[in-house]
Amino acid sequence: MSFLPNHEYSSITRFVKLGDQKRALVSRLLQYALVHQVLEIPFDEIIIRRTPEGKPYLVCDDMKLAFPNFNFNASHHGDFVAIASEPICLVGLDIVSHSVPKNETAHEFIQNFSSYFSSSEWYHIMHAGSSDEMLHIFYRYWCLKEAFVKAMGTGVGYKLDDVEFHHTNWNNIFVKVAGKELKDWKFWLLDLGQNHSVCIARGHPRTATTSYRTTLKRIEFDDKEYYNGFHLPNASFTFRTVEDLLQVIHGADRVPFDISTKCDVSEDEGSEGARFVQQ
Repeated sequence: MSFLPNHEYSSITRFVKLGDQKRALVSRLLQYALVHQVLEIPFDEIIIRRTPEGKPYLVCDDMKLAFPNFNFNASHHGDFVAIASEPICLVGLDIVSHSVPKNETAHEFIQNFSSYFSSSEWYHIMHAGSSDEMLHIFYRYWCLKEAFVKAMGTGVGYKLDDVEFHHTNWNNIFVKVAGKELKDWKFWLLDLGQNHSVCIARGHPRTATTSYRTTLKRIEFDDKEYYNGFHLPNASFTFRTVEDLLQVIHGADRVPFDISTKCDVSEDEGSEGARFVQQ
């Protein structure tokens, strides 16, 4: 943790299990590495804070004009840690490991979350088929909902049963909130490794929560500028090991602290981070 500012330590040590601490540590390191690579800010000058709801944001008054609304989001669960960023739109990211519940059936486990789904979503989950198929559909819907509320900067306190996702075989995904379709949102749902789903949500800055909106450089854009940001290419991922990440941060071949390299690290390469590193 010596690479990170002191205020980041508690966000890592609050986890009890060592595996969770490692994932949280890699998530924080990935955020600083992304900012360094995309915006070319020296590591010792990077300041990342969090809103009261917990969404990270960069404190920077000298933002490049090519990134008028640079923002990012990270997630970690199961075997992966990932990050995504956007130059104009809001971005939300969520990873879900399709874990099999213990000491209860899949149906009993899913029933605990019934209040978070619309009647349509619940129907598709309950009629998916086998227990494994039910879990698969449940986790996919959950991943979409999490990415959506994370993009806005809210969290699970949002009334998730009002958020209803529609799709065609998990493509052409769109969302309705309180029955109204949100036209200025896009979603990508991808398989990541074995038994993991990852969702990236992209939306208009004006839909951000009040606290998160104050961290953004701009809320309104003209039609052409927003169109270009909204229709950037579909997201994809570059896979990196922890050792790769540490070399970016440390600038050397040696690994300065003990952390398992079995945990893969993903950095988004679509419209987000690596796309602009290449430019």
